[in-house]
Amino acid sequence: MDTQDAPIEDGHDEATSDEKIEGVAQQMRGDDQLGHVDDLRSMAEQRLAEAGLPVDDATVDAVVDAVRRP
Repeated sequence: MDTQDAPIEDGHDEATSDEKIEGVAQQMRGDDQLGHVDDLRSMAEQRLAEAGLPVDDATVDAVVDAVRRP
């Protein structure tokens, strides 16, 4: 029998790709402010891949630019 070991929130999978990409950028911005980022580009590639998002140059550049934006 399958069990659910964690709660499933309504709308958990309804974010658009753009919203997911912005979420990755927000997470990275926080990590960067805490000094936990050595290489923004590599981290962006890793986080995008983990989220199942495109890892093309344009998307990675957009994330890096969003992290650097005040």
